[in-house]
Amino acid sequence: MAEVPELPGCAVDGYTYQQALENVEIIMQEWIDTAKELGRPIPEPKQHIM
Repeated sequence: MAEVPELPGCAVDGYTYQQALENVEIIMQEWIDTAKELGRPIPEPKQHIM
């Protein structure tokens, strides 16, 4: 499972860790595209320290 906390409801899964990461990149772009179409604000990315 992969989740993007800055984008409410933006979460996906995959059979493998790599597949989940690939899927989250796709769903993030779809989330942003939809927000733009609806005129909704797009949150600024937060900087995470690992």
